[in-house]
Amino acid sequence: MDEALSAVLDIYHERMMRAEREGPRVEPPGGRDGGQDQRMRSIGPDTGQLLNILARSLAHPTILELGTSFGYSAMWLGDAARASGGRLITMEVHDYKSRHAQEMAARAGLSEHIEFRVGDAVQLINDVAGKVDLVFVDLWKDLYVPCLEAFYPKLAPGAIVVADNMIRPGTEDVRRYGRAIREKAGITSVLLPVGTGIEVSRFEG
Repeated sequence: MDEALSAVLDIYHERMMRAEREGPRVEPPGGRDGGQDQRMRSIGPDTGQLLNILARSLAHPTILELGTSFGYSAMWLGDAARASGGRLITMEVHDYKSRHAQEMAARAGLSEHIEFRVGDAVQLINDVAGKVDLVFVDLWKDLYVPCLEAFYPKLAPGAIVVADNMIRPGTEDVRRYGRAIREKAGITSVLLPVGTGIEVSRFEG
């Protein structure tokens, strides 16, 4: 990991994630649609490193991230895209979050390896041309299954899918996703106790 990326990750860890952990948990007016939500709700460094390792194992991958938020996981995936000669397409419903992530990517020297898209996730997935080699699912949980239905036809042989928050909060929406992806043809899947729990799936094609 180079110094620029390390410095950016330190900003996330020290200034944003720690402040979120130590501060009061206050949901802003409007929640997911209000445009005022400043909570990161990000994966931790353990999950970030695992994503980085998985993405680096692929040759020239097209990586799809569903749920940019403020860009923490995009740093790990963007670094892997740079190392493996691939590209990351990251999607977020809120423009203000995507803009912050773009600023951090520029500071980390990753801008040329990441494409930022803003809008409805399912529609944005449908607009992706070609096949994808890795998908990271970490957006509003009721969208997990609709997004699965959208990206499943686009999976390349050997593609890896990682879904976050499968143990915590472990809602019915994520349990529904866990059942749905295991029912897909060509999929093998395992639930791992990393971070808040991740479902790691592989598409054999």
